[in-house]
Amino acid sequence: MFRKGILLIVCALASSGAWAQGTLTVTSPVFRAGAAIPAKYSAYHENVSPALKWEAVAGAKSYALIVEDPDAPTPTPFVHWVAWNIPATTTSLAEGKGAGRQGRAGTGNAGYFGPRPPVSDGPHHYHFEIYALDTTLDLPPGADRDALLKAAAGHVIAKGELVGTYDEVQAPAKSGG
Repeated sequence: MFRKGILLIVCALASSGAWAQGTLTVTSPVFRAGAAIPAKYSAYHENVSPALKWEAVAGAKSYALIVEDPDAPTPTPFVHWVAWNIPATTTSLAEGKGAGRQGRAGTGNAGYFGPRPPVSDGPHHYHFEIYALDTTLDLPPGADRDALLKAAAGHVIAKGELVGTYDEVQAPAKSGG
């Protein structure tokens, strides 16, 4: 279930055509679309962000990134990473590196928080979403996913995502996404 505010933001973006203007391809050298994310990138292990790459989008002034788990046992997708104002000249992130301004993940901390599904849940899907924007965003450091989506409304010129799965069958039970 989505909170009313999130649903309104998504509806506003969809009706403005912001989502439909273009697509971009997002890849990673460490996992393929639909495949398992290696354990190294999970919060159960080294908790480093995987390398990501996307194609440049003509007219982009910046990029934004959201990583979330819609399978989490929470009312909304669990947010694992939020970043914005990634320079338009940047089309990749190295392993363990961020760019732009880092927002607040579902843990309350800024920066990347790797997959950590409850052991009993089976595999979760992690959506690495890249947004090409026609502007930079005026958001304070530590802003969250909802603030990012609201600020990006009407400025998304292309969007792409890479979805990977993670299932930690050997980890001790911990809460989180």
